[in-house]
Amino acid sequence: MVAVAVLAVLVRAQDRFRGRFRVPGRREWPLVVLGGVSWITVYNLALNEAERRIDAGTAALLVQLGPILVALLAVVVFRDRLTPWLVVGLAVGFGGVVLIGRATSEGGDGDLVGVLLGVVAAVGFAVGVVTQKKLLGGGMTALDMTFWYYVVGMVGCLPWSGQLVDVVRRASAADLWWITYLGVVPSAIAFTTWAYALSRADAGKFAMTTFLVPFLTALMAWLLLSEVPPPLAFVGGVLCIGGVLLSRRAGPLRPARRTPSPPPPASP
Repeated sequence: MVAVAVLAVLVRAQDRFRGRFRVPGRREWPLVVLGGVSWITVYNLALNEAERRIDAGTAALLVQLGPILVALLAVVVFRDRLTPWLVVGLAVGFGGVVLIGRATSEGGDGDLVGVLLGVVAAVGFAVGVVTQKKLLGGGMTALDMTFWYYVVGMVGCLPWSGQLVDVVRRASAADLWWITYLGVVPSAIAFTTWAYALSRADAGKFAMTTFLVPFLTALMAWLLLSEVPPPLAFVGGVLCIGGVLLSRRAGPLRPARRTPSPPPPASP
């Protein structure tokens, strides 16, 4: 609800320059509904419930299956090339996430339902990215698309509105402030900038940037919460960055062998 309110203000400001309010067309609505439900509703519900059952490190590992699924879906849907460097980058980046997850794991056993919910969250992320890319290629702006995704996602969360009333009644002012912050910064603003960048990049390669999230989270926890990451987490962070950089490379993994030039003809 917070994100929808903020995005509505931004869309209104955009419409003053554009002169009209952009409503999805008949062919766009199925993608908007699918993307909003999969990424805003399913992803958030599945991830939060998963983290109630499994430790945060394991949850981070499962969610980071998303970029791999995006790369595979992009090959099928957009005919993107699954280049050797992209495959290597995916492997290296996911290896870094594994190290960070192992280093920051709380050692809890979790349960099968929690693991399955983590996988569901990853699938929701992948479907959301693919539908976004389809819509952004059809003339919808990043701000329009993000607004309608959150409207659909909010509608999808209405069955839990009773819990919202209880939370607002019982939560402290600090909790309500953090809820507002989450709706404004990592939701309304971050999703809009994500969509803007996605409109200018290949879906598979761009999704690789999410491998940086566990590394940045560990770094921010160190700086802001004085939670010193284990040494293994720093190694994983280097691998995450390396995987993203490798995925951006072009050309063959090995340079082509140069065929020696034939000798010049002998002079008569």
